[in-house]
Amino acid sequence: MKRYLITGGAGFIGSNYIHYLFEKYNEIEIINLDKLTYAGNLDNLRDIESKSNYTFVKGDIGDRNLVSKLMKGCDFVLNFAAESHVDRSIGAPDDFIKTDIYGTFILLESAREYSIKKFIQISTDEVYGSIEKGSFKETDPLMPSSPYSASKAGADRLAYSYFVTYNMPVIITRCSNNFGPYQYPEKLIPLFITNAIEGKKLPLYGDGKNVRDWIYVQDHCDAIDFILNNGVDGEVYNIGSNNEKNNLEITEIILEKLDKSKDLINYVKDRPGHDRRYSLDCSKLAKIGWQPNYSFDEAMQLTIEWYRKNQQWWKNIKSGEYLKYYKEHYGNDL
Repeated sequence: MKRYLITGGAGFIGSNYIHYLFEKYNEIEIINLDKLTYAGNLDNLRDIESKSNYTFVKGDIGDRNLVSKLMKGCDFVLNFAAESHVDRSIGAPDDFIKTDIYGTFILLESAREYSIKKFIQISTDEVYGSIEKGSFKETDPLMPSSPYSASKAGADRLAYSYFVTYNMPVIITRCSNNFGPYQYPEKLIPLFITNAIEGKKLPLYGDGKNVRDWIYVQDHCDAIDFILNNGVDGEVYNIGSNNEKNNLEITEIILEKLDKSKDLINYVKDRPGHDRRYSLDCSKLAKIGWQPNYSFDEAMQLTIEWYRKNQQWWKNIKSGEYLKYYKEHYGNDL
């Protein structure tokens, strides 16, 4: 029986990864530690919450005593927990430093104490900054341009230092932009899908020409599991799908698939520090045997259908109903 400690497991990627593990493996035990901030949603995990080999714990990765208690006896730690929205980091950067850097430090210290078999630090392509041409390799300098990406870069390098200094089995992953089920509807794709379904305007930053590589969250989960089992300690692995599209293209694809008018596009003032283009060279991961399973078109269709079929999930979020529920049941720190 392998025991996993998943931090941030009630969030978008973390909850998808928990689903992925339960679908793939039988002899596992999962402990999900999540603070349940605004983006943590237990509705993401309703279908598995009664499993005897699954435990949810509401708590902060910065809580040393709690982390130590939960980590004892675990084999693997996967740190998804992070403040992760660029716009929010511009307004309240201190929250990002506390969670993304100090919280990672607490996890690393506890993992060192209990000789964890593998520690996967989930980073992001945003730590590299923007690139006009070409693609970033894992060895390229980190040039983060927002408090969010800077906090992730700090956690990334802190994790690596524990490999070098203490010989901890740490691996770092840097993934491109994810999309898919359970993504909080402030991010571009779920926001635009849900707004379009409701016939609301789609607020597009600047000229809409900011470019990102998009990966289906299921592929990201598969890559993480592959790296956990096949990656080399101390290494960094870029994860992507080679699906570069600008935000205007994404917007037009969503409107076309939902049979909505382009009149719903509303160009708004660009945000500060908005990187023009992210691009990853993922050849290192490909060389050890991993490739994405979903085409962009297939993944987008699956994503749109999920939001169509699960309207109550995102309407509860947009209306604020889910926040009321969690405050009643889990306290007032949301």
